[in-house]
This record gives sequence, structure tokens and C-alpha cells, in this order.
Amino acid sequence: MSLRIYNTLSRALEDFSPLEAGHVRMYVCGITVYDLCHVGHARSMLAFDVAQRWLRQSGYRVTYVRNITDIDDKIIRRAVENGETIRGLTTRMIAEMYKDTDALGIERPDHDPRATDYVPQMLDIVGALERKQLAYRSDSGDVNYAVRRFPGYGKLSGKSLDELHAGERVAVLDGKQDPLDFVLWKAAKESEPEGAKWDSPFGRGRPGWHIECSAMARALLGETFDIHGGGADLQFPHHENEIAQSEGASGKQLARYWMHNGFLNIDNEKMSKSLGNFFTIRDVLQKVDAETLRFFFVRAHYRSAINYSDVHLDDARGALKRLYTALHLVPAAAPVAVDWAQPVAARFKAAMDNDFATPEAVAVLFELAAEVNRTRSAEAAGLLKALGGSLGILQGEPERFLQAGSTLDEAAILELIGQRAAAKQAKNFAEADRIRQQLLAQGVVLKDSAGGTTWEAAQ
Repeated sequence: MSLRIYNTLSRALEDFSPLEAGHVRMYVCGITVYDLCHVGHARSMLAFDVAQRWLRQSGYRVTYVRNITDIDDKIIRRAVENGETIRGLTTRMIAEMYKDTDALGIERPDHDPRATDYVPQMLDIVGALERKQLAYRSDSGDVNYAVRRFPGYGKLSGKSLDELHAGERVAVLDGKQDPLDFVLWKAAKESEPEGAKWDSPFGRGRPGWHIECSAMARALLGETFDIHGGGADLQFPHHENEIAQSEGASGKQLARYWMHNGFLNIDNEKMSKSLGNFFTIRDVLQKVDAETLRFFFVRAHYRSAINYSDVHLDDARGALKRLYTALHLVPAAAPVAVDWAQPVAARFKAAMDNDFATPEAVAVLFELAAEVNRTRSAEAAGLLKALGGSLGILQGEPERFLQAGSTLDEAAILELIGQRAAAKQAKNFAEADRIRQQLLAQGVVLKDSAGGTTWEAAQ
């Protein structure tokens, strides 16, 4: 089965075929860098990390672009509050973002353009839209997009113009001809720092949010490319507005496949900074290891909503522990070149080719783990590790994963294991049991086998 992707634009699963044979061009909306990333950001970045990994695994050359929004109202406000330059704030926050994404095993994109490096390209698009009478200047000095002059507006969200409402980032300002019109170029305000102002044919100012992605995508991927991705909250107005700008200026289709990941919820309410119900990635990684957080996301389908809780994280760690226990029991064979015709691998591939269906792919990993436990097959263990690598999991040392989280250092644990062995040899089984219980109370589980006693951290 060839790869099929759910296309938000058509609201259907479609066979995937890139514009250029063997080469996939993919653009994903990144974050606005004024603060630390929260786990909602991690959910989106992980979803598209898995997608680009599978595309490469499938033999495609991938040009993956994930932009960085480094100018907007929140950034300006935070820089002023901190008494630092906009560039200083955003450069610092980009470094912090990569600390978090690197920890989660999120591979860096081929290009991570900063919006402020593409202002000339943005102005080119605004100029083209004005010449086509799709943009107009207001008395305030802003340049706005005339939504009702673009016949296709609403095709991504599937709503008519009368049904659509201005989104939270589309402020209704004086001088707009229609409440749905959105700003392409914002006139400079005296109160704003110099780092937020550029010279332009439309006067001093700065770009609107939506025009940034249109310019970066066109500059790096061309006027039409294969996949455009982002969170479900970006479908309207951001992605709808990108289509209007890009297609209005070029007369060509922007992206052929639109992918949107589902929300991360807290008590069934979307996690977001604006609602104040968010956890930073840093917060979460103080409580749980990075691979467990990654697995928590991977075992849900990217389009589904996920409820975040400590209970669900604990459950994810317990499940991942079962996979690592199999790899600890039987060391994997040398790096495996996957034979995709092999039945287990074929089932994994079929799952991933069905719109990146990671829950079904993870189920195949558990089948393999059961086979490893039953047959002690090093080949099966090697396949388990290789398939896990397609999802960015199971690449660590099994013993290290199983032992992580103990409150005791390894030397103290090994000393107590030695004392217990001595007690057993002296037939002092009460003392041996006391030591086992002492370790268990401190989060250490002992496992006896013919080869001796090993330990792992209790969940």
C-alpha cells in the first residue's frame, strides 16, 4: 500500500504523490519565540517529526522547513518588559527551544527560517497583492487584505464567508473594509522599539503574522509545494489567510496536502498559554524522562485530541518499560536492515502508510516484544529496535532506561544486592527479604535469574 494522507483541504484520505518524483517539500508552522515551549508545542513538533522520519524511511528525499516567528505583539511586549532587544530575546528563546526539542529527540528541520530575515520577500508579496487589488491601504497606514475579493476564501476551513468570524489574532481595526480583512503590513507606532520597524514602500512598519509564512514557504520551497502542516488551531485564520495571500499573489496552489495535528487538552480543554493551563516542556521533564513524554504522544494518532495528565504519563512509562524489558532480556542483533516484506514489518509499514497511524504501529511493537519474550530471538529484538527507531524510540540502552528514576545511586544498590546475596548464602532468608523490601520502598525492584540478580526502577 502506498502512503495515504488525510488532507484537511479535501477532508479525505488521499494517495500521496509529491510534485517532484522522490522529493517531498514540507512546511510546518513553528512557534513564536517569546517564552519557553509548552507541551502543546511539543505535541505538534513531534507529530511532524514522526511524519518526516517516515517519509525519509520510505525512501523520499525531504526538504523540511519549520519556521520561527520572531516578531509579533507578544514578542515586542516581552522584550520591553525585560528591558532587552527583540533580537536578544528571540535568539535566547530559540536556543532554549532547541534544548527542549533536542531532549525529546525531535530532529532539526532542514531549514528553520526566522521571519525577520524574510521581510523583503514579504513586501514583494504585499506589493503583488496590491497590484492585483487584493490589498488596500487604510488611513492608519496599515495594508490590509481584502478577503471578499479572493473567491476561494474559506475552502480550508470549509465555511462560507458569512459563517467565518475573525480569529483571536485578527484584530478588528478602524479602516478595515470588512471585519474579516486582515493586516499584511502594520504601520509603525512611536511607542514600539526600533527593532520592530522596517522601511517599506508602504511606510515604516512591520509584517502581519500571516504574511510571514507565505514569504518563507515560497522562498524556500517554491510557489507550490507538497505538505503544509501545523496545529488544528492554525487552520483558521492563519492557514486560511496564508492560502489567500499566496494563491492571490501567485495564482497557483500553495500546498497540495494540508495536515493538522489535534489539540493537547487539560480536563478536555485545549492547553494554551492564553488560557493559562499549560506546562512547559521543562516542567514535565523534571517529572518524567524525555522518551516517555515522546512515547505518550506517539501512541496516539497525530490528528486525535490527547488528554494530558500524570496518570497518562505514568501509563506511558509503564508501557514503554515493557518494550525495553524485552530488549534488556535479549540484546538486539547488529543493526537491522528492515525487510519490509517480512510479515511483522509489513504490518508496521501498513499502519504508518495509513496517514501515519502510530497507535497501530505501536501495537506491532508490542507484538514483537511478546515474540522476543517468548522465543528469545535476537533477530526479533533487532527488528523491534529498528522499527522503534522509525518513531524515534527504543534507541537507548535498555538497562539505563529501566534503572532511571531510582532515588539511590547505583553503588548503594549494588552494595545492598551483595548483602542480600550473602544473607541468602547464609540461609538468612528473613534478612534477604528485608533487604529486598528496603530497596522496593526506595523505588528499586530486584529481579533474580540464573545469571544473577539485576535491578530496575519501580514505575
